[in-house]
Amino acid sequence: MKKIAILTIIVLLVSSFTTNKKIEALIEKEIKTAFNLEKYSKQPIAVSSEVKETLPIKIDETNFFKINGKDKLLGYYYLGQAFGKADYFDFIVIFDKDLIVSKVKILVYREAHGGEVGSKRWLNQFNGKTKEENLEYQKDIAAISGATISAKSMTNEVNKLLKTVTILYNKKQL
Repeated sequence: MKKIAILTIIVLLVSSFTTNKKIEALIEKEIKTAFNLEKYSKQPIAVSSEVKETLPIKIDETNFFKINGKDKLLGYYYLGQAFGKADYFDFIVIFDKDLIVSKVKILVYREAHGGEVGSKRWLNQFNGKTKEENLEYQKDIAAISGATISAKSMTNEVNKLLKTVTILYNKKQL
């Protein structure tokens, strides 16, 4: 019994490490594509504890980064999670240097239903959105039949992210 428990823990650790590597590889691909480059560096956004308390989305050194190329700021990216019908899914939002959404991509979708939320056509609706915008599902962002919960959740998360970016910008944290 003890061997089974140890083996289970090892399998879970290895699989979580592999998943993180897989997500990192997906992020790297999306950044290279969005900025049309081969090499870049990323730097975590440092947010004061005073400002952190006011943010709609929790920002830390693992989920929001500056993207630099050849010693100049290219943009930013945020790695987040939204909730579908029964499980979370991972997504990335890439901003240009002016904090305009360049790309939104679902990285890992863990449910059998609602995967349409990951379609390029639907996600392209977020491109060009700015920190000043307040998005409404079914008004600014089209609904998806069969993926209502995931689509609403994704819209809400991007909306909270835009509000977070506004606060960070106004408080000179970006």
